[in-house]
Amino acid sequence: MKTPFLKPSEVQRQWYLIDAADRVVGRVAARAAVLLRGKHKSCFTPHVDCGDHVVIINAEKARFTGRKEEKKIYTRYSGYIGGQKVMTARELRVRKPEALIEHAVWGMIPHNRLGRKMRKKLHIYAGPVHPHTAARPVPVEIT
Repeated sequence: MKTPFLKPSEVQRQWYLIDAADRVVGRVAARAAVLLRGKHKSCFTPHVDCGDHVVIINAEKARFTGRKEEKKIYTRYSGYIGGQKVMTARELRVRKPEALIEHAVWGMIPHNRLGRKMRKKLHIYAGPVHPHTAARPVPVEIT
């Protein structure tokens, strides 16, 4: 029996909505990564982007467990001498709350061309309003 492989033209995409209010960042990111990758589908093919679009709302209300709000550090580097910027999760939440979840999801999907394609289907918003209502996203419950 041969294993059926999905072709990129045969992929049927759906839209999902995740409400991150009072949810743990890691659990939201893990669920979003599964949906983006397409691992929830029976026709999952590892080398084809068969995932769906994911809309995450209320990113500013997502929470961390333990003391990660003060202890977790996000680092970026400009490439110049003295160009390393370091900020805690609390500082990043004030500056750009969408980046908390985006950074967590990016760590859970492949770091290659396929992963960059998947990343484009991730839509994160700090508040409860999003412009994708016409796509009628299906709500996903995170337990």
